Amino acid sequence: MSEQTILQAAQEAAKELNGKFEKKGDVFCLNALIAERKAFLSKQSLWYTARFKVDEASRQVTFTEMLEERKSGLGSGDLEDSPSGFSFKKTVTKSGTEGLEGIIDEQSVLFGKKYSYSLDLKKVREGIKRAAEVEGYSFKYSIWGKL
Repeated sequence: MSEQTILQAAQEAAKELNGKFEKKGDVFCLNALIAERKAFLSKQSLWYTARFKVDEASRQVTFTEMLEERKSGLGSGDLEDSPSGFSFKKTVTKSGTEGLEGIIDEQSVLFGKKYSYSLDLKKVREGIKRAAEVEGYSFKYSIWGKL
């Protein structure tokens, strides 16, 4: 029952993001598009991912989150690859172990200068933490995405 209570609190905290936590194995995952920019023949989007795991044996909830920037569109390519000099280009930047370093709050400030959004990303983390503590679980925030 405690896992369900924590999940309900997570769903409530994520309402503003128009996202829903889904269970993948023993981990609950949320992926939500929080901002998007479109220009001539290109698109950039900012995604928020939150994951948490409830360990009944140790009575601990482990939580991780990240921001991910996805870009796609036309970019100038090598003449060898494309006779016209243009090619389709797609890039991804993450604020995890594979990409940008720093905690989510710092990344939110960084991306906030580039994208226009008014969401408080701390609401999800704080909602899950509060629910875990009410249910008698400890809360562990994992910066590197390992649950």
